[in-house]
Amino acid sequence: MAETKTTAQKAAPKAAAAPKKSTTAKPAAAKPAAKKAPAKAAAPKKAAAPKKAASKPGSLSAEERYKWVETRAYFIAESDNFRGDPQSYWAQAEIQIAAVLK
Repeated sequence: MAETKTTAQKAAPKAAAAPKKSTTAKPAAAKPAAKKAPAKAAAPKKAAAPKKAASKPGSLSAEERYKWVETRAYFIAESDNFRGDPQSYWAQAEIQIAAVLK
């Protein structure tokens, strides 16, 4: 009669595990007390950098205002089917944005 092997017997032997490093803490070597350097005089403090002026809630930077006018001019031109003068669209947009920001 043939012998049947169990799963444990069929498995190949595992490679030997690498030896584990010791996880116990080694006592630190006693260090001689370090000599402290003599205290230096405090360096004079630098002047604080000037802060940006707090912007008002209704004010925009030049770049932001330009973008607003540009966008508004586009929509004005679009509503006119781009038949008019681009400079007039821009002028109308500047007037409208100025009114909004007041």
